[in-house]
Amino acid sequence: MPRRKGTPNTPQTIIDEIVRKHHEGKSVKSLAAEYNKPFKTIKNMCTRENNKLRNFSVPKQRGRKPAKTLQEYKYENKRLKMGNELLRDFLSLTERK
Repeated sequence: MPRRKGTPNTPQTIIDEIVRKHHEGKSVKSLAAEYNKPFKTIKNMCTRENNKLRNFSVPKQRGRKPAKTLQEYKYENKRLKMGNELLRDFLSLTERK
């Protein structure tokens, strides 16, 4: 059911009341009938408010990865050289080039 043009948004006080009743155990279907709103609207309100209440203390990592230290680069270089040497020895034993 599309929203009619010019329909006012639901005030935050009513949204808080709906969410509180939902937390108390009232079903979304009965809340939709009580407030004369579609089921999906009530469900989305509850989900949105629950997401706001969650504590997202760890922000997502964005941007570049942290720079490696010189010691990490040396270790990686040593490991890669060892791998190349093993492959070279293997190829020489199997007489390939």
